[in-house]
Amino acid sequence: MKTGIGYDVHQLSEGEKLILGGVVIPSEIGAVGHSDGDALIHSIVDALLGAANLGDIGQLFPSEDDQWKDVDSLHFLNIVGEKVRGEEFEINHIDSIIVLQKPKLSGFIQEMKYKIAYTLQIDESSVSVKATTTDHLG
Repeated sequence: MKTGIGYDVHQLSEGEKLILGGVVIPSEIGAVGHSDGDALIHSIVDALLGAANLGDIGQLFPSEDDQWKDVDSLHFLNIVGEKVRGEEFEINHIDSIIVLQKPKLSGFIQEMKYKIAYTLQIDESSVSVKATTTDHLG
């Protein structure tokens, strides 16, 4: 069994969409990014790539490449899921955490879990998404 660790962070700005786990979250601020800026999906992609020793998200989907501009990050997750399975790996469990002061995400977690599980073709009970804040530290 191999384990991967993923991490991602995006600048937040007014007028941008906030998309996490493939879910559009109503918010006055959103993520600035080359694709859709979905930091949760990006971190899961990196974790899967790391576990399979297949590089990282920037190598596979470089921000300098216009074909990835504004792409739904679930597309990245689908590609990487297939790539990992093609290397004879099985995805057993995804454990993730979102650190964001606001908005509150509890009402969106279940939909995030569903979209991640559906995209990776794994059972929804194999996906954990948690959310916390920084208690106004930054």
